[in-house]
Amino acid sequence: MSEHQLGAAAPLRLGTRGSKLAMAQSGQVAEALTARTGRPVELVEVVTAGDRSSAPVHRLGVGVFVSALRDALVAGTIDFAVHSYKDLPTATAAGLHIAAVPPRQDPRDALIARDGKTLAELAPGANVGTGALRRIAQLHALGLQLSVTPIRGNVDTRLARVLGPEADLDAVVLARAGLARLDRTDVITETLDPMLMLPAPAQGALAVECRVDDPDLVELLATLDDAPSRAAVIAERAMLATLEAGCSAPVAAYAELAEGETGDEIYLRGAVISPDGTRDIRLSRTGTPADAAEIGKALAAELLDLGADSILGPQGHDGPGTQQFGSTE
Repeated sequence: MSEHQLGAAAPLRLGTRGSKLAMAQSGQVAEALTARTGRPVELVEVVTAGDRSSAPVHRLGVGVFVSALRDALVAGTIDFAVHSYKDLPTATAAGLHIAAVPPRQDPRDALIARDGKTLAELAPGANVGTGALRRIAQLHALGLQLSVTPIRGNVDTRLARVLGPEADLDAVVLARAGLARLDRTDVITETLDPMLMLPAPAQGALAVECRVDDPDLVELLATLDDAPSRAAVIAERAMLATLEAGCSAPVAAYAELAEGETGDEIYLRGAVISPDGTRDIRLSRTGTPADAAEIGKALAAELLDLGADSILGPQGHDGPGTQQFGSTE
């Protein structure tokens, strides 16, 4: 496709959820695509089942934040979509393709506490809010005697629970990536070390998805792809898929790329934690980026060998491809 054709073409329709965070990250992808290719992009808001419900995320079912976007893609009412990658079920969607994984934001979790406190400075009994079972489990596992409150809502709603005039919590834990995309890192009192709080698989990463039968668009979107980010996400999600862990089971994974003696290496850490934090299994594995999926599968197999099944329980096994761990918000 020539530059003249690109410039003359109608704007590409980018489907996005309507939350402030979703619009921000979709807008950033749109700007990057236009800057690289010259192709104009317009945002098209799509309301998802997750946006319409106030129920806890883990009770909403699979794909609540992505199914409406994927339906719009299949129907042809949008040309491509941007998802928070951790919202995607691990099974591939027929006829659709993840054309790009842009450079990943910092995947760590962040604490926002009253009076600028760190996690260690919170008093026993302090009330900490979070929407993720993975975070709830790891907060309990720290043994700090914190009171953990499940919360929902967008970033502003959650921050208001700590920083607003009617604040009722001592702290909240959010994904640092979401705060960064909204230029709100100023509210962070501590970015949590993964040794304390291992992130969700694919946290901080975006997935740019389009139809398989649009090869020109697949090629165009591929200009946004960041190979190290894609490799890390592949490793983390391969672990998740192999565990077949449902959203009622706290599972965490974090892959980092570093220079090894013979080239780049992936260092993958994974954990399965009981909801009350009393039991956890944590392991790590290394390999090459080309073997990212196999690294994730092998780490999951090791976790299962050490008894991860007994922590996940029957409620954690919803079958391959059914994982849903909640919105980045």
